[in-house]
Amino acid sequence: MIKPAKRLETVKEYYFSKKLREVRGLAAVGKPIINLGIGSPDLKPPAKVLEAISNSLGDVTAHKYQSYQGLPELRNAIGTFYKSKFSVETNPENEVLPLMGSKEGIMHISMAFLNEGDKVLIPNPGYPTYTSVTKLVGAKPLFYNLSDTNNWQPNFEDLEHQDLNDVKLMWVNYPHMPTGADATLETFQKLVAFGKKHNILIINDNPYSFILNDNPISILQVEGAKEIALELNSLSKTFNMAGWRVGMLLGNATYINEVLKVKSNMDSGMFYGIQKGAIEALQLSDNWFLEQNKVYEERRKLIWQLADKLEAKYNKNSTGLFVWAKISEGKKSEEVTDKVLYENDIFITPGTVFGSQGEGYIRFSLCVTSEIIKQAISRF
Repeated sequence: MIKPAKRLETVKEYYFSKKLREVRGLAAVGKPIINLGIGSPDLKPPAKVLEAISNSLGDVTAHKYQSYQGLPELRNAIGTFYKSKFSVETNPENEVLPLMGSKEGIMHISMAFLNEGDKVLIPNPGYPTYTSVTKLVGAKPLFYNLSDTNNWQPNFEDLEHQDLNDVKLMWVNYPHMPTGADATLETFQKLVAFGKKHNILIINDNPYSFILNDNPISILQVEGAKEIALELNSLSKTFNMAGWRVGMLLGNATYINEVLKVKSNMDSGMFYGIQKGAIEALQLSDNWFLEQNKVYEERRKLIWQLADKLEAKYNKNSTGLFVWAKISEGKKSEEVTDKVLYENDIFITPGTVFGSQGEGYIRFSLCVTSEIIKQAISRF
């Protein structure tokens, strides 16, 4: 047998990949499983978006290789969207890079800037991909703990006491997944100042801005942010286009060009029709967000009822596609979620998936109908 690369020794199979096999196995033998673990939107993309992709299929260039930088119209739409929603000015020619999903961007950024042995600041709890990609490129994760006592914001005093030698990147993610905590402009200002002080590239991963959030903000709103910060965003959650794989990276043209060097060697451009659909999505009125959030608001209230059944506490001011809840003192996250899975046929995500600071918490997804959540409640 050919031995796998040593880099694979540094990572494990993604939790959801492994756990969902078990969940599917339970369903296959007749268990009435309700999946409240995955943040894959169940709502449809906007009708205009579906029309746009359909209408594009007859275009002369629809089925050819596309530009690595995406259609100029898509870059312009992203730039206009950021100006309208975040008051952020960008040059679509060289400060905007469409991506085939923002998860792709995490890998591309890491490959563009990290050498073997470089260190990366990663939030705990946080999106597991930050850690796995860091390890895959031979860099070293350096975790910074987030806590509910500080509303899941970075503790800059603690950060300054860490050994920051060889730290090259810092991942931040606001609105925060999994906790739903919002950043503030003050937090972003401190992050930009921290990055400049220590020569650390700050990347804010920002796919949840418009889900149950009245005040979407971007790190690029901070004066001077482009000197030291990049921002990832995605159409997956905002427009229910997760399977389309449409993301974006914005920031300083020099940084964007370095990422493009990686990207242009990894793919041959995004499918034309998907780009046309993305352009239409980015031009939708605010009514789209308002109507979608009415659905999520109803579901969230029901999830709160389910959390109450489990005697779990939650913050009603959190945002995003999830409810992050603290379980009773002394209980372990995975023990609680496994008990609910095996006794009530409901899959909930244990907080430990997102790091050691997730112990004592569980996460519910809002990506199921209100009727299904009511069924879940009735099982207790």
